[in-house]
Amino acid sequence: MIELARVIRDLREELERAIVAAEGEALRFELGSIELELSVALERSGRAGAKVRFWVVESGADAAVSTTSTQRISLALQPTLAGANNPPFISGRADAHEQ
Repeated sequence: MIELARVIRDLREELERAIVAAEGEALRFELGSIELELSVALERSGRAGAKVRFWVVESGADAAVSTTSTQRISLALQPTLAGANNPPFISGRADAHEQ
């Protein structure tokens, strides 16, 4: 399982690479609302002041996850660029910018 914050951080990094790839391209795509549907497990420790953490269940996870109570959540994210009034644009092939 991976943390929900990590999933969102990885998505942000992928979108930033796509935005950079769009610069100077004749054909670009306006980036609209992004909808994610995830299976998550909740973890809460019994210690005082403990926080609830959301873990995203990875596909192909081992049998141990099947004993954990999971829930499906949907997130709607609206991407924006800091300091910009226009929506971001994306284009390019993912493999052209892989490292």
